[in-house]
Amino acid sequence: MKKEMEKAFNKQVNAELYSSYLYLSMESYFQSISLSGFAAWMRAQVQEEMFHGIKMYNYIHERGGKAKLEAIAKPEEKWESPLLAFEHILAHEQHVTSLINNLIDVAQDVRDHAAKAFLDWFITEQVEEEASAGQIVDRLRLIGNDSSGLFFLDSELGKRVFVMPVKQ
Repeated sequence: MKKEMEKAFNKQVNAELYSSYLYLSMESYFQSISLSGFAAWMRAQVQEEMFHGIKMYNYIHERGGKAKLEAIAKPEEKWESPLLAFEHILAHEQHVTSLINNLIDVAQDVRDHAAKAFLDWFITEQVEEEASAGQIVDRLRLIGNDSSGLFFLDSELGKRVFVMPVKQ
């Protein structure tokens, strides 16, 4: 693996681990306001983001590189509402998509076709991530100040569990 590619992957590993950390912070926030279903959704997201980071970490080593862990930035701890938390999530996932796109640009620049093929899975994953967050944002906007709608959504989100992808 070329050093430029290795450096870019290491940066992305840190971004994925930060995402996990952010969602863990959000889980705590939702627990603190007694929305355990939202918290469960976040816990599944924590596991998913950790999986993404480890998947890239392993890839670096499989290609003969060296994974280098950096400090993870402190995430926010509180949001004004569930809607604002999910708007933050949507913006964050859009940012992660841009990071993955930049990583693909590096792979193309250094002509690393294996890295490009590996990253295609993440592109598909990001489409799903943005769609999921966007759908919840839309539903929270529709709910508005209706507490019964919020509690129904909380119940629904609480059913989510992380399922390890079959093809890793």
